[in-house]
Amino acid sequence: MYQAIHRLTLTSIALVAFAAVPLAAATQVEAGPPTVEWGLVIHGGAGNGVTRENISPERDAEYRAKLQEALRAGHRVLADGGSAVDAVVAAITIMEDSPMFNAGKGAVFTSSGTNELDASIMSGADLNAGAVAGVKRVKNPIVLARAVMEHSRHVMFAREGAETFAEEQGLELVPESYFYTERRMRALERAKEREAERSSALPRETEKFGTVGAVALDRAGNLAAGTSTGGITNKRWGRVGDSPVIGAGTYASNESCGVSATGQGEFFIRNVVAHDICARVQHAGASVKEAADAVVMDRLVRQEAGGGVVVLGANGEIAMAFNTAGMLRGWIGPDGAPTAKLYGDE
Repeated sequence: MYQAIHRLTLTSIALVAFAAVPLAAATQVEAGPPTVEWGLVIHGGAGNGVTRENISPERDAEYRAKLQEALRAGHRVLADGGSAVDAVVAAITIMEDSPMFNAGKGAVFTSSGTNELDASIMSGADLNAGAVAGVKRVKNPIVLARAVMEHSRHVMFAREGAETFAEEQGLELVPESYFYTERRMRALERAKEREAERSSALPRETEKFGTVGAVALDRAGNLAAGTSTGGITNKRWGRVGDSPVIGAGTYASNESCGVSATGQGEFFIRNVVAHDICARVQHAGASVKEAADAVVMDRLVRQEAGGGVVVLGANGEIAMAFNTAGMLRGWIGPDGAPTAKLYGDE
């Protein structure tokens, strides 16, 4: 009986976080991205707080500039003949180094006042993958995830073990204070106040976005996808979301597509969202847009789970689907002209 009540309570709490805007009303599908010969798609998180009312014109401009910077970084790699994996790491590193996103420098705080970072990367050419969870001192978790993929026989390392591996690989470690930002600390304080009032321990929708991700298609025809996050504000008990879980938050296969996801991680894990989209493309012959819509705009909406994905097909088709008010997103093709968008009505 207790377990049944506990499950119901957790489900109710999870739904509160996305109650600010009904998912059916917030549902949006990206209509503009073209098909590219080679290129890159990225996201900076999805949420019902991504609206013109919640984001000032100055902040809007900052987000677009940083998304464009990340796109250009990935494009330079691809234009020079670099790999899709190189491009994904280059783009995500830019966003991890910015306090504007919930990844790396801008990661949200756990209930205990620490920052625990997750990331993953996958190569579509050989299905090799690497992931890390709960790291506290690694400046760029996406770089560590790549090291796990390329320099170990494992797929995922967690916490102290992951940081020991980072030291062995000579990766840059920083003091935990590096990740401190006033903005994220205030978000934690507000979350704790609401928790004390017997309200939701999860962040408000205006605070819950910022996970970053990228998918690239290189000039050799290889795909790669990666995702990096700080998780959710006020998380506890070593909680890990979908971002480091291959098949949930990240997936890439040259036989179908590459996907990076953002949203309510528990639902993305249960629905193996990233792999499901790729499987629909590979086995059902769906376009990447059809596959993304079926999962994000139908299945997740029916479960009242908010979030979105960026998808890049092996044929260069781009899709960006999200069932929240907005998703920070962008793409770039061979022409080198970056496009960045934030809101659902763009």
